[in-house]
Amino acid sequence: MSMGGGGSKGIKADINITPLVDVVLVLLIIFMVVTPMLQRGKDVQLPSASKNKNPEGKAADPIIVSVTRDKKMWLEKDEVPDAKALTAAIKGILLEGTKNGVLLKGDETVSFGDVRKAMDAVQKAGAKGVKLAVEEQK
Repeated sequence: MSMGGGGSKGIKADINITPLVDVVLVLLIIFMVVTPMLQRGKDVQLPSASKNKNPEGKAADPIIVSVTRDKKMWLEKDEVPDAKALTAAIKGILLEGTKNGVLLKGDETVSFGDVRKAMDAVQKAGAKGVKLAVEEQK
């Protein structure tokens, strides 16, 4: 008895698409779960603004400073008690040289004065500039 590959027609060369679809769906689910975790800084509702007509190059790895709706300041995911502590923490990060620039995220419900306190603290720390995060108007 011979062991033929597919009878008299020869070897079947069709691609089985089912395993490919399974792998792609699993990867899609993984990316959907992981992507929200990649957001840095504290979650705030950003104010909207029109599109920037002169976009600059994006800083490679900015320091994220957030001002939440309850007027608390956050450095990345850590709460900072006051502006002096924020200044000291940013000075330390800038001296390490691992981060480049500062991105300030202020909730749309806080006043400009509260965001300005965080901006002053960043400037006192010696950061070259502060970029404000906004959502693009649609």
